[in-house]
Amino acid sequence: MLKPAPAHAFNLEGDGKGKHIIILGAGLAGMTCAYELNKLGYQCTILEARHRTGGRCWSIRNGATNQEIDKPAVIAKFDDGLYFNAGPSRIPHHHELTLHYCKELGVPIQVYNNVNEGAYYFAEGKGPLSNKKIRVREIHNDIRGYMTEMLAKSIDHGGLDSAMTKEDGEKIIAYLQAEGGLDIDKLYKASARRGYTESPGAGDRPGKIAEPHKLADILHSGLMDPDFYNVAEYTYELQMTMFQAVGGMDQIARALEKKVAPSVKMGAEVTSINNLAEGVKITYKDATGVHELSGDMCICTLPLPVLSNVNNNFSGDVSRAIDYISYIQTGKIGLQFKRRFWEEDEHIYGGITHTNNDLTQIFYPSYDYLGKKGILIGYYNFNEKAQKIGALGYADREKFALEKGRLIHPQYDKEFEGSFSVSWHKTKYNLGGWAVYSTETRKTQYPVLLKPDKHVYFAGEHLTYLNAWMAGAFESARSTVAALHARVTEGRASYPAVK
Repeated sequence: MLKPAPAHAFNLEGDGKGKHIIILGAGLAGMTCAYELNKLGYQCTILEARHRTGGRCWSIRNGATNQEIDKPAVIAKFDDGLYFNAGPSRIPHHHELTLHYCKELGVPIQVYNNVNEGAYYFAEGKGPLSNKKIRVREIHNDIRGYMTEMLAKSIDHGGLDSAMTKEDGEKIIAYLQAEGGLDIDKLYKASARRGYTESPGAGDRPGKIAEPHKLADILHSGLMDPDFYNVAEYTYELQMTMFQAVGGMDQIARALEKKVAPSVKMGAEVTSINNLAEGVKITYKDATGVHELSGDMCICTLPLPVLSNVNNNFSGDVSRAIDYISYIQTGKIGLQFKRRFWEEDEHIYGGITHTNNDLTQIFYPSYDYLGKKGILIGYYNFNEKAQKIGALGYADREKFALEKGRLIHPQYDKEFEGSFSVSWHKTKYNLGGWAVYSTETRKTQYPVLLKPDKHVYFAGEHLTYLNAWMAGAFESARSTVAALHARVTEGRASYPAVK
């Protein structure tokens, strides 16, 4: 007889009618705050410096524009219907709140193929396997085989310190034989697990399996380095099944924007945030000049590198936390090709090729399989590599992506049509990819921003343990709305907006 509650329903009690909340930033966190506050009867105003919503939740398609701090504005020129996600591109299956909002907002999702054994490892260097593209499945199965062979031999010869019965040892060896594909003599030999050099087929076509790569060759070529092996299948957030929004991740932002559109002021760059004795005063500038806006409270979702350049009267502890918390340097480039050669020629459908050079990763699209054209993410890099490539001009970034990419896919030269690159640490109104905490800043600075500074609350992925994920924005927004609403329902006075 009980009414079933949807997963992650946000049923707060009380009414916020008459309260004016100013929200800084129309990314996922800011719009989610407004969406939930509107349900409770609050008046919300969202100030967004850009002329689009979504913040880092941004899909690049034809006509998209970007402004980096040391470069002219650039416009994407892709075919209609093609896109790549410059920001988040994946939704883990255990990010329940993100999936909840997709469902509540009517955003359809589809499987995102994050782990693909048919993609490549490519190591530049001087090893026997260097400068060759090698299928992920070959390296995975060869390393797994050699490691289990060594462990099985060790158990056979009593080489493990842990006491175990003969029966226990036999069970473990049986497991290792199955896990590593060992033969009856507990030796690793190549099997169909690592793929075929000639595929099996009809008639007299049993298929041909190549010999495994030698362990020494794998080691000396760097293919057991963290660049390759410590990747998706071991990272909790990247384990399958993963999802994506049909038509681009910006569909999530667009669905939120429809819910809060009357509250959003575009092209409104915040220049100062001031706590008053009663309420807050925000100063912003737009195409018509400088304006002041007063409200009862403020929720600030601006990325901290941006917020650090906004005038304010925050406490010393809050100002220190804003300055001390770092953001990652990261960048992506989308490359449009006239033919989906990775599918047609190499049977790669989604997934990631990993390299040890400055490309770091090549992402293959997990949508529109067998279509005519497509966009690869030609590099997705971080830290020093992203800083190095981000310092290049747009044309030189494209040149770099093609130069290194053709070492893996020689089809680049014939099939390439155009590109668009984004360096998040250079992008105006972002100045970084996502928050990165050290043990010290997580302990000392993070807790400071979890609490309001008088009438100003802070929200965003940077105020969660889900940094870099859309779930961080959603979780933080809900936490902030709950805290603000609890404060309001204790009986605080209301202060009307002044424009």
